[in-house]
Amino acid sequence: MPEGIITALRAQEHDARHVNLYINHAFALSVSLTTIARERLCVGMYLDAAAYARIEAAECIERAVQTALRAIESRPRSVAEVRGYLQRKGFSSETVNAAIERLQRSGLLDDAAFARFWIENRQTCRPRGRHALAEELRRKGVNAEVVAVALDTSLTDDETERAEMLARAAMRRYATVADYQTFVRRLSGYLQRRGFSVDVILPIIERLWRERGSRDSVDPGVNVEQDEG
Repeated sequence: MPEGIITALRAQEHDARHVNLYINHAFALSVSLTTIARERLCVGMYLDAAAYARIEAAECIERAVQTALRAIESRPRSVAEVRGYLQRKGFSSETVNAAIERLQRSGLLDDAAFARFWIENRQTCRPRGRHALAEELRRKGVNAEVVAVALDTSLTDDETERAEMLARAAMRRYATVADYQTFVRRLSGYLQRRGFSVDVILPIIERLWRERGSRDSVDPGVNVEQDEG
């Protein structure tokens, strides 16, 4: 591990955010401007082996942070998503943990904010029931308690209203269904796959069927099977 006097800090030609660090006139490593500022590196400073190792580790963490930021810029992500992403990029567990801690301290990585974003975005673009939203966030690695709070905070409308909105939007595909049982099976499956419960679904289906003005009688004792898909 190199040690000695920093003899030069030269800006990289193709990356203005990084500088080549030379020790005893020999190239040692590339460091970011952030690492230079944090470590107060300057020409003439002596680096022993421990100091060099600290700077090398700090630079590795900085690279992990920047890699995570590029991922977060494309869309908000959960802590678990970022952790997995950095691990796939080859960063060590220690580096990943340090990078995530820094991002959390700065407020750039926050599972509570991510859960609220996910729910609100879903409700705007692709409405889902509470169960489906909770399952999606669970797969994103968000803690169940965080999910529950986000759902209570973000789902300000009525579950039935959301389910009925989706059902009415989907009615065109069921316009040719001739019998009530088939209508129930298909529309209930559609709504169940979006996380709505049978208790919410069945009254909506009966109401929509009646609105169709069908001559077929509605069997009030019909059972809706739990959808498997």
